[in-house]
Amino acid sequence: MEAVQTNIRAAARQAGRDPADITLVVVTKGHSPQAVRALYELGVRHFGESRPEKGNERAMQLPDLTDVQWHLIGPVQSRKAAPVARHFNFLHSLDRLQLAHRLAEALTPGASLPVLLQCNVSGESTKGGWRAADPSAWPKLLPEFEEVVATSGLAVRGLMTMAAYSDDPMAARPVFARLRALRDFLRQHLPAAGWPDLSMGMSGDYEAAVLEGATLVRVGTAILGPSDGE
Repeated sequence: MEAVQTNIRAAARQAGRDPADITLVVVTKGHSPQAVRALYELGVRHFGESRPEKGNERAMQLPDLTDVQWHLIGPVQSRKAAPVARHFNFLHSLDRLQLAHRLAEALTPGASLPVLLQCNVSGESTKGGWRAADPSAWPKLLPEFEEVVATSGLAVRGLMTMAAYSDDPMAARPVFARLRALRDFLRQHLPAAGWPDLSMGMSGDYEAAVLEGATLVRVGTAILGPSDGE
């Protein structure tokens, strides 16, 4: 834990950034409630899970941890929009317009769910999200993104992506730089959302992500080791 935080601070300083602008989301999928509680006692308040049903499960396991933020980082089937809307504080993986509509329908009137638009800027066929690897195609994304921004109950905060796995942690920098460029494009063409957040970087490449402007990094294995199963 301390090593990851130290690395984040060092990467932020190298990039001329304030480390306080970067939120560490500790991914606890597959780990016990006791592991979550131990992290909480170390000061962690942002936790990531990959499945919609885990939000309610964690709340029942740890009812006294009322000041934590639960981030859903995994894919969401449209039929599971309701548990996301009810039990998570932040969705990183909004990847299609239909899901935006389902989430809006599931939200309690007057409630707001912060979301990030998942974009595939690596070009890998195995990655989800809006296809955005080619900057010349970005204008075609604007109508759908504008509709998501206008969707009642959804607070669009920015973008999320995943880079390809590599033994070289810095190999991901071009992918992360492309997401930042897309964010800058959206700030110009859809300024109302502000687009303050970039969720990028996991255990193998979070330092590269910080160098390229990440405000949220999703780290699990580097802190907790391999998961012990869902």
